[in-house]
Amino acid sequence: MLASPKSPAPFYNEGVHRAVLLLALLPLYARDKATEYPVHASLPGMEIGAEYLEHSVPGEKGFYIVTDYLVVDVGVFPSTPEGVNVKSGQFSLRINHDKRVLAPVSPEAVAAALKYPDWEGQRGAAGQHQSPSATGKFPGDPEASPPIVPAGTPPPDTSGIEKQIPTSMDESIANAALHDGPTHKAAKGCVFFRYRGKMKSIKSLELIYDPGQGRPKATIPLL
Repeated sequence: MLASPKSPAPFYNEGVHRAVLLLALLPLYARDKATEYPVHASLPGMEIGAEYLEHSVPGEKGFYIVTDYLVVDVGVFPSTPEGVNVKSGQFSLRINHDKRVLAPVSPEAVAAALKYPDWEGQRGAAGQHQSPSATGKFPGDPEASPPIVPAGTPPPDTSGIEKQIPTSMDESIANAALHDGPTHKAAKGCVFFRYRGKMKSIKSLELIYDPGQGRPKATIPLL
């Protein structure tokens, strides 16, 4: 039996740190070329731009904080008519010039870590079950418990109002991720790497792109 979230997932809405949100969100969607990223590299048939977002994942109204993951915003820009085949698995992350590198993880794994942060600890607590949060993990969370309406209260008049389906956490994380597949247009999104070490210990950070087929790898310094 799956345990329900014990605490709300960290999420900053429109009313919190507005200046930070503008800086964090707007550039992610407005960039039209690799040179508009803090770091970029030119490769045969493409250009790659990247920005290190630490633990932040952009959402519709703010960003999620994923404390056990490092997030890199990536833009892949084809430079030939043939386009490119984007694969997030071709990226890896090197910390402090270590020979070992971190492989990317799926957006589903990141969303699951947000929804069930204490899952490992709760597995041994037999018979315990936490009820879903009544307030939700963030404003508009579709998984939150519905509000209690007193008996006899007439339903609100929603005629003429266009209904908006709220985006779930899973969908938000998936939408923010870099999507795999062939494309002739720019492909932009986040790549996630699991990291549970101390942030202060990170002195250098490099994004590595492996084009495969024996071609040389590209190393993009992030820190």
